[in-house]
Amino acid sequence: MSSHDIILRPVITEKSTNLMDDKKYTFNVLLTATKTQVRNAVEEIFDVKVKKVNIMNVRGRDKRVGRYTGKTARTRKAIVTLTEDSNDIKIFKDENTEENK
Repeated sequence: MSSHDIILRPVITEKSTNLMDDKKYTFNVLLTATKTQVRNAVEEIFDVKVKKVNIMNVRGRDKRVGRYTGKTARTRKAIVTLTEDSNDIKIFKDENTEENK
């Protein structure tokens, strides 16, 4: 299993963007991924040093459309804390790049 299979997508919410100031980044990860697999995947993909990984399971919620009910898929989130001397992860493109001019 490759590193890109473990890290599915970054979580972009108001709370997660505020955590980026403290070098904490939130990702949706594979349901079977462990903390060490997430640590190795983030270090390999983004070329950073990981200090700590916290993982939480998010249960599926009940959804309703008219009289029909169902459930959303359960997910797994990882909050990755980087070391102080590590580089930041660039999730958004810089506005001052040559491509946008």
